[in-house]
Amino acid sequence: MEAFLVSTGIVALAEMGDKTQLLALVLAARLKKPLPICLGILAATLVNHACAAAVGQWITLHLGADAMRWILGVSFLAMGAWMLIPDKLDDDDAPKPARFGAFLTTTIAFFIVEMGDKTQIATVALAAKYSALAWVVAGTTVGMMLANAPVVYFGDKLTKIVPIKVVHIVCALIFAALGVAALLNLGEML
Repeated sequence: MEAFLVSTGIVALAEMGDKTQLLALVLAARLKKPLPICLGILAATLVNHACAAAVGQWITLHLGADAMRWILGVSFLAMGAWMLIPDKLDDDDAPKPARFGAFLTTTIAFFIVEMGDKTQIATVALAAKYSALAWVVAGTTVGMMLANAPVVYFGDKLTKIVPIKVVHIVCALIFAALGVAALLNLGEML
C-alpha cells in the first residue's frame, strides 16, 4: 500500500504544470470532449507507466543493492532539481486537429509526450524502489489522473487557483528528501 500511496502523491505533484498537464488543457480546449480525453489519458498512462515500471524492476534485478541505492538517490535528487524547471508546451508538441477522434488523439499524444517525462522517469525510479510493480503502476496512474482530469473538466479556472510555483517547490523538496533518504540508506534503518 505504501508503494501505491507514495507513487500517487509523487506523480500527482510532479504532474502539476508539467507538459502533459498543459497538453490536457490544450486537448480539452480544442476537442471539447472531456470523457474521451480522460479515457485516452488513462489508456496512455497505463501503457506508458507499465513499461516504465517494468524497466525499473528489470534494473533492480540486474544491479546490486548498493548500486541501486545510489542510482535511486541521485535520480530522486535530479528529479527534485528538474521539478524547479517549469515545462512549456512547444508548438511542435501541440496536438493537431482530431483526425482519429478525441480518445485516440489523446491516447497517442499523451503516450508520445510522456516519453522521457518527469513522471515516466519517476515511475522507473519508484518501481526500482518498491517491489510491488502493480501498486506502483496503479499509484502513478491515479496520480496522473488526479492531476489531469480536473484540468480537462475545469481548465483555465483551475490553473489560476493552483499556485504552480509552490507545488513545484513542494514536489522538489519531496524528491530531494527521498533522494537523501536513499543515499543515507534510511529505508533500511526504519
